[in-house]
Amino acid sequence: RAIGDKNPLYYDEKAAKEAGFEGIAIPPSFPTVFAMAGGLMEVMLGDLKLDLAKILHGGQQYEYFKPIKPGDTVTGKVRIANAFEKSGKGGTMDFIVMETTYTNQNGEKVLVDTSTMIQRR
Repeated sequence: RAIGDKNPLYYDEKAAKEAGFEGIAIPPSFPTVFAMAGGLMEVMLGDLKLDLAKILHGGQQYEYFKPIKPGDTVTGKVRIANAFEKSGKGGTMDFIVMETTYTNQNGEKVLVDTSTMIQRR
C-alpha cells in the first residue's frame, strides 16, 4: 500500500493464493529495498570510490526466476557487469553497470537485479 499500488496480491494473502502464489507477493520493484536497506549499494559505491554527490541513477532492470515470499531469506552477490564512459556536451560521464544475483534460503536463484549508475566528472 505504501507504493500506492492497490493490487491485492501485495497485501491480501487469500487473493495472492487464488492467483497461484504461495502467499503475499512482493511488488515488482521491491528488491530495491534489499540493496538500499541492507547497505549493499552504499558499500559497493564506496568500494568503487565514487563521489556520491555526483552519482545519478541511470536505470534498473529486474529478471525474476522464482517468486520471493514473505519469510524468505534472500542473499545478494554483486558484480560489476560493465563499466564505460561517454562524452557529450556536458562533459564526460562514467557508467557503471552492477548486476546483483539474489538467492533464497534454499540456494535457488530468485532474481537478477541490473542497476546502472552514472557519475558526472
